[in-house]
Amino acid sequence: MNSDHPIKILFLASDPSDESRLRLGQELREIRERLQLSKNRDRFVLESRESVRPGDITQAIFDVEPQIVHFSGHGKSTGEIYFENLLGKAQPVTLDALAALFKEVADQINCVILNACYSEAQAKAIAEHIEFVIGMNQAIEDNAAIAFTVGFYKALGANRSIDKAYKFGCVEINIQGISEHLTPVLYEKKNS
Repeated sequence: MNSDHPIKILFLASDPSDESRLRLGQELREIRERLQLSKNRDRFVLESRESVRPGDITQAIFDVEPQIVHFSGHGKSTGEIYFENLLGKAQPVTLDALAALFKEVADQINCVILNACYSEAQAKAIAEHIEFVIGMNQAIEDNAAIAFTVGFYKALGANRSIDKAYKFGCVEINIQGISEHLTPVLYEKKNS
């Protein structure tokens, strides 16, 4: 991702009304702030989409053409990630469906962050196609999810690689005294 072109980040937020409320606005604000405070602020463009429905994902990717896709929302232990339906209620998307989507945009996107509970299975499936994918290996509390985001984007803004930014995200959770620093997991695409 080291080039003269800005790195485009697409933040997708989904907080269905029939699920517990998340602080997704706070997470987006932290990303924006960390990138703005960084010495490399001009290297990043942050776009966001809120109340995301499954059909919105591809449109947002087509419109923004991001290199990083950051999803924040709900995941279930069954391996599904929840987006919203037309009524704002939870609509599950299977890991096969998201993996198929990211297979089609693998030439453009090189990092996917799934900041959602139990998103490890999704991350593993997407990593078949995308160079770096971060998921959560269990439930994660809002404060830990936001702390991870802060550490990740601070490091990215300081010109660290994605794998280093991942490590700084985990460190940020730990530094803040939150016990969930082992919850985020990084998968790298295996080159065959």
